[in-house]
Amino acid sequence: MKPKAPRLSIVIPAYNEERRLGPSLGRVRDYVRKRRLSAEVLVVDDGSSDATAQVVGRAAKAWPALRLLKLPRNLGKGAAVRAGVQAARGARILFTDADLSTPMEELAALEARLDAGADVALGSRAVDRSRVAVSQPLYRVLAGRSFNVLVQLFSVPGIHDTQCGFKLFTAGAGKRLFARQQVPRFGFDVEFLFLARKAGYQLAEVPVRWENSVETKVRPIRDGARAFLDLALIRLYEWQGRYRGL
Repeated sequence: MKPKAPRLSIVIPAYNEERRLGPSLGRVRDYVRKRRLSAEVLVVDDGSSDATAQVVGRAAKAWPALRLLKLPRNLGKGAAVRAGVQAARGARILFTDADLSTPMEELAALEARLDAGADVALGSRAVDRSRVAVSQPLYRVLAGRSFNVLVQLFSVPGIHDTQCGFKLFTAGAGKRLFARQQVPRFGFDVEFLFLARKAGYQLAEVPVRWENSVETKVRPIRDGARAFLDLALIRLYEWQGRYRGL
């Protein structure tokens, strides 16, 4: 008999996360069990060179709902999330960062917006900044705000925080949109929301608690430049017709 599909799939992209992933998986497991959720967890190893896969393998021995997906090499966070979404079996899909900067307890607020009719609910640090427990360094805050100005102008007007790694969406919307994804790295969040708007999906930006991780994998100069380049690529791909027929 084919196993019953879970109601929720939790996708966690991971690149060299052997130190943080174990505790994070423990927190996810405890949250799922406390709420008695019908859920699966998919960790997508984005070509890690450390023991990320082994951490997941050990945890999965006592947690059948946990699965590991391995990409052949480091392809980027967007590519990892896409692989997880494509493999997900749940009716709803949550994408969350491996460090759980936004705690799992914020899921209920996003679920409420989908229950009210939204197709995509995105956690936001900008709607209510008082909920940011530990802020980023000032240079990253300023860079993020500059980035969002361009996002508002050229990609997703009205959305104030596209980059928070905590998004919930229906499986139908997620699979359709990620199937058209072109941007594999940090700009994938903007592209996902741009495509969601283009397809006519309803977006809801939801204030969430957030705590900056001092062990962030973001490299300000290289990754920042790439994110700005990705905004230009999204407009180029739109002009080339790569998103036509969505």
